[in-house]
Amino acid sequence: MSDVAAEVLTLKTNLADYPVTKAMKDGRVTSDIVTLDFCGPEQAHNGFKDMVRRNQYDAGELAIVTYLQAKCYGKPYVLLPAPISGRFQHHCAGFNKELGHLDPKDIEGREVGVRTYAQTTGLWIRGVLRHEYGVDLDKVTWRTTGDGHLEEYSDPANCVRLPKGSDIGQMMLDGQLAATLQGVDLPKDPRVQYLVPDPFNAAKAWFEREQVVPINHIFVVHEDIAKQRPDVVREIYRMIVESRALTEGGPPAVYPPFGLEANRKGLQLAIDWAFDQKIIPRKLSVDELFDDLTASLGA
Repeated sequence: MSDVAAEVLTLKTNLADYPVTKAMKDGRVTSDIVTLDFCGPEQAHNGFKDMVRRNQYDAGELAIVTYLQAKCYGKPYVLLPAPISGRFQHHCAGFNKELGHLDPKDIEGREVGVRTYAQTTGLWIRGVLRHEYGVDLDKVTWRTTGDGHLEEYSDPANCVRLPKGSDIGQMMLDGQLAATLQGVDLPKDPRVQYLVPDPFNAAKAWFEREQVVPINHIFVVHEDIAKQRPDVVREIYRMIVESRALTEGGPPAVYPPFGLEANRKGLQLAIDWAFDQKIIPRKLSVDELFDDLTASLGA
């Protein structure tokens, strides 16, 4: 972070290109007191390790799971109640239907691929499988291709690392894995069938009941900025809100909202499911994710 005594701060920022962030990145939304230097990688998740392991960025997006782990392990970032991305995840698990039909509980006793166990997509779809379809997640062997973002974190005992370079989508098609949790990376192949039956209507029904849109990524700032320049943090929040409002064609109709209270239930669900799935070592409270300043944003 540059000299906090300076009137205008330049912050190293890791933020990908999304419709809702485009106006921040193309110069339509700017500030007189803070300049966001978008110096992160094109795919923001490739910068998450550098952020939480080496403090390489002052601000930017983090996967909600990564932030929960970062909070548990004392990393110096504070949450803004400003989700950057979110979606329903019911459609994110698939299997090869030509090798036999699978109901969700059929993955018990089988091997299922996921890029990393602590990946946010994995958290949400496993939670759906557990709480909506009764899957005992401890009876599944999770085959992974990478580690988590936090050095302090280790996968649960029922995770087994695949050889480097393994393609879990192809392994699922070939029958080496019963299913995969891949989200948008599910193979575009006519043999692939969703593990959750009729997932898009299932997601609609779930939302009608729960009124939660699962958060994928959410904005964070270094805690020193929040302490020393609260005006800058308020300004960043304003920029995120304005950028979403300027989304071409309008912001998504179904999207995580702004504000702590509006996101409380979704954040609590992420905490509960992350603890249940052994992704975080203790059950956090929603309120400790924020400080007094960021908790008040959007109130």
